[in-house]
Amino acid sequence: MAIKIFSGIVAVILMLVYLAPVMLKLWDPALSLVMLVGFALMLFDLWQSLQSKTD
Repeated sequence: MAIKIFSGIVAVILMLVYLAPVMLKLWDPALSLVMLVGFALMLFDLWQSLQSKTD
């Protein structure tokens, strides 16, 4: 379980590092909204995978 949590934290950080410069440089509201929705979906999927009982 600790490996799943560590991997999830690394994935969240990498996605933020990858998307933040694009969002800040272009600063298009529609693009920012799409990126935020994608980030929310990634967090939801991570939460579901951490809640699952199978390893």
